[in-house]
Amino acid sequence: MSRVLVLNSGSSSVKYRLYDGESVTDRGTVERIGEPGGGPPDHATAVREILARLDLTGLVAVGHRVVHGGRRFSAPVLVDDAVLAGIEELVPLAPLHNPANLAGIVEARRVLPDVPQVAVFDTAFHHTLPEAAATYAIDREVAQRYDIRRYGFHGTSHGYVSRRTADLLGRPYAELNTITLHLGNGASACAVAGGRSVATSMGMSPLEGLVMGTRSGDLDPTVVFHLRREGGLGVDEIDDLLNHRSGLLGLTGANDMREVLARREAGDPAATLAFDVYCRRITGYVGAYYALLGRVDAVTFTAGVGEHAAEVRAAALTGLDRLGIAVDPARNAGHGDRVISPAGAEVAVCVIGTDEELEIALQTRAVVAAA
Repeated sequence: MSRVLVLNSGSSSVKYRLYDGESVTDRGTVERIGEPGGGPPDHATAVREILARLDLTGLVAVGHRVVHGGRRFSAPVLVDDAVLAGIEELVPLAPLHNPANLAGIVEARRVLPDVPQVAVFDTAFHHTLPEAAATYAIDREVAQRYDIRRYGFHGTSHGYVSRRTADLLGRPYAELNTITLHLGNGASACAVAGGRSVATSMGMSPLEGLVMGTRSGDLDPTVVFHLRREGGLGVDEIDDLLNHRSGLLGLTGANDMREVLARREAGDPAATLAFDVYCRRITGYVGAYYALLGRVDAVTFTAGVGEHAAEVRAAALTGLDRLGIAVDPARNAGHGDRVISPAGAEVAVCVIGTDEELEIALQTRAVVAAA
């Protein structure tokens, strides 16, 4: 049960990792899928090329990342025709991602018909959200008709990191209350109570919540109406603006936090404002989730920005001392998985590297073992 291949078919790329136990024996990314003069013409070709180049001797399963599982998929599942049909029905909720995820699964099943395929859903970890957290206050019949609710994303990351936080602290996972902050180009916060997601910042789509590399995060819906009525922008233009031309990119022209930090250090007022907006949003979510949880044992940063931007970690938690949340400057400047709060702090502040592919491999192996 040791060798598992993980395929992550994105909108224009396919990432893969081959695991033996928890060790990676091969990895890579096929990019620019479908682009003129670039990579493979489609995802099926990319997956076929990956499978042809790998030594798959003794492979027990292929685990696939699927972005949206909707209401139906609350856990990883063995793929059959009914599961494929279910994922396809959810394409309207994730039109950029689920079709690519599907293409990868279909081709892997065709090339490896005797190897179990497992779908692991980004949304599954958040199926434990209370109805009060998942429900938007709109007409309930309209919401039911169009499947409008909070689904949440980055579930494999929040699950993996919250569990690793318990390991780092030597505490039982079932007893730990953690706020996890996945800060990458996409960013989300999650309140985890005893291993269960009880609140998360992304909503029906990954657009809601924190400020991100190119996404706006929380926004008054009237902005959309105003852009349509006064600016004459179409729905697709507004979608593109909020998803691909907002966030750090919209505020500074750069979506990479490293560049924003460098410009801020040089005195660029736009970068300074972007940094402040970014961190203020995180502070607000941490405070809100503290109130929801009632007791917080740890706040954990992860993903590219969360793991590497000490300035963001310090600024995002500034002013939360009265909640027992603080950052020790010397520890914050270190590297690797660690506690960065002062000794004896009421709430442990941690930095832990996420590994969504490993989490997919672990879940895939568990599904196959239980079958």
